[in-house]
Amino acid sequence: MNKLVKFLLVVCAGVAVSIAVSSQVLASEANLIIPDLSSVNFLNIDGRTLLLYGMSICLFGFIFGFVQFMQIKNLPVHRAMKEISELIYETCKTYLITQGKFILILEALVGIIIVAYFGWLKQFEVNKVVIIIVCSLVGIIGSYSVAWFGMRINTMANFRSAFASLRGKPYLVYDIPLKAGMSIGMLLISIELFVMLSILLFINPQYAGPCFVGFAIGESLGASVLRIAGGIFTKIADIGSDLMKIVFKIKEDDARNPGVIADCTGDNAGDSVGPTADGFETYGVTGVALITFIILAVSDMTLQVQLLVWIFVMRLVMIIASSVSYWINGLIAKARYSNVTEMNFETPLSTLVWLTSFISVGLTYLASYLLIPTLGDGTLWWKLASIITCGTIAGAVIPEVVKTFTSTKSAYVQNIVNSSKEGGASLNILAGFTTGNFSAYWMGVVIMILMGIAYGVSAQGLSALMVAPAV
Repeated sequence: MNKLVKFLLVVCAGVAVSIAVSSQVLASEANLIIPDLSSVNFLNIDGRTLLLYGMSICLFGFIFGFVQFMQIKNLPVHRAMKEISELIYETCKTYLITQGKFILILEALVGIIIVAYFGWLKQFEVNKVVIIIVCSLVGIIGSYSVAWFGMRINTMANFRSAFASLRGKPYLVYDIPLKAGMSIGMLLISIELFVMLSILLFINPQYAGPCFVGFAIGESLGASVLRIAGGIFTKIADIGSDLMKIVFKIKEDDARNPGVIADCTGDNAGDSVGPTADGFETYGVTGVALITFIILAVSDMTLQVQLLVWIFVMRLVMIIASSVSYWINGLIAKARYSNVTEMNFETPLSTLVWLTSFISVGLTYLASYLLIPTLGDGTLWWKLASIITCGTIAGAVIPEVVKTFTSTKSAYVQNIVNSSKEGGASLNILAGFTTGNFSAYWMGVVIMILMGIAYGVSAQGLSALMVAPAV
């Protein structure tokens, strides 16, 4: 406890110095005022009403995720497997409860900083400071709840996949984990969008800025703790227990060994809890950043509304694209693989990624043309859609590049295997480093090319909308 007190005192001292240094800073995202979204019509529907309709898509995402969850829960599983699954879940639950208490301690510290910065330095009204703190708690609850959901569904899906594998048919081993991933993803995005749309549509525009800032602070705090702590826990519980299993010659999956439970708990903490919370935070703060950029960079109120509505419709369209692609790919995969005894799991996954990308790109251009056909000089709708498309293509191309170096049938992977057989540990390490460097290089090349294309498109007239040219 004394160490914790000392740590908090040091942090508070650092914060005091930071506040003193930033005393001349006058601007803040919390000062943003959201324009009247109903002032502009899209397809004969005002922007506010259009986004209200869009909230039904968020509700669809909730239902989709919950239905997937119940389908997994109702799958058959051996009684002994279920007992071990629940034991791992209880251990993960203990970990998450402990992290939740730690997050609340940090939130108390962050609350002091918020009061000092916004209340004392920025001279905000008391109600605005309270709103920031309350919304930061909402952000924490969001990150924490989706992390808990991800942990719960993954512990269920793991053992149901293992039990399904006993049938000797690989399709369910592919389908169950994918179903769990889609459930987490759809629920995560839908919750995030629902909260942000609620702030845009139902909160007084004068207070929307503080709401967004508080929400971003909270979800960033929750995600960073769960991500960092999850990574540390993985290293300690996972790798530590693996080493002890080797030392004491214990079988890898002997559930009677506490180290195996610690191993599985570490996997869930590092590979499920952390990334789920991180995904929630990343999607949220990106949205806040886009809102901030549009309001600050574009002076014309009408253009602000057009771009804000367009951005959120694009996000809603992606939910539709993902669900439709998953459904189509599921029909194709089931027809091809439901009765086979061998399958390459990468094939249907790659098909899903590319199918989602193509549908997303098509819907992006279609929705942009319908919503903002006259924006700027009349060509900005396809330019903005093209910039988004570069990001969508990156999501499809980068996995293909990575697969070149990590696929089980990859020449690079086979080279590592042969190096291990012929040259021992040293050659294995060298082969791995070489493959890793090649992989990083080509990933960097792909990202640079797509970013260059996006920048080139953005230079074709988008600056005319901005208050100042790009730096």
